[in-house]
Amino acid sequence: AYGQSMAQQKSDASQVAFAQSQFDRAADLAQKGINAKSSLDEAKNDLDKAKQQLAVAEQGIISAKAGLGGNPDIETDKHPTVMAALAARDKAAYDLAQTTVKAPADGIVSQASSFKVGQYVGSGTPLFSLVETGDTWIDANFKETQLTHMKPGQKAEIVVDTYPGRTFEATVKAIGAGTGAEFSLLPAQNATGNWVKVTQRIPVRLELIDADAKMALRTGMSATVTVDTGVARGLPSIFGHATAGEAAQ
Repeated sequence: AYGQSMAQQKSDASQVAFAQSQFDRAADLAQKGINAKSSLDEAKNDLDKAKQQLAVAEQGIISAKAGLGGNPDIETDKHPTVMAALAARDKAAYDLAQTTVKAPADGIVSQASSFKVGQYVGSGTPLFSLVETGDTWIDANFKETQLTHMKPGQKAEIVVDTYPGRTFEATVKAIGAGTGAEFSLLPAQNATGNWVKVTQRIPVRLELIDADAKMALRTGMSATVTVDTGVARGLPSIFGHATAGEAAQ
């Protein structure tokens, strides 16, 4: 568009120059009484039309230059129209990618009988659970009095009720930030002055070391966990009831 406007401006400028020369010649002849006044008026009209066309062409150059961001030598990739087209293409590609739902990890789909193929569902509606097969852990609920010397990295042994004759090795990965009662739906309140102390339990997450255990354990299994804190406290180890868990989405 900018190149066409420049070419049109040059053509119109030539027309103005030609019309100007024609007008000057007609004016000179009219002054000498050789040419009629009507010829002078016609030449004047042609000159005015040529100047108007030149003005339109120059305005077209300004508009075309503005469309190039004020830089006629702008690179193609930086052209506003090209950039807008690329942005539209990227958005279309993103929208297309969003039409495919991918699981964040490998696993087993559970509770998938609540929906059917072709069924419309609203945003945020849970359809099924995904139980990861590559990330297995044990959540053990220890008494708060048993956590005095417990810390991440300590060795642990796990006996699952399903496999009573087998011991799985694990390490303490993390200790919960609060008791289970504190994060329950209705936390217990002691505002009435009830001073009877109830020993609370705090969840401790253990990471399995035995790779075979990840294949044998299932979500919700019960287990007994023994953590070696290195400190004798009546018994050489600390015991806690635990539940095997796997990541669920």
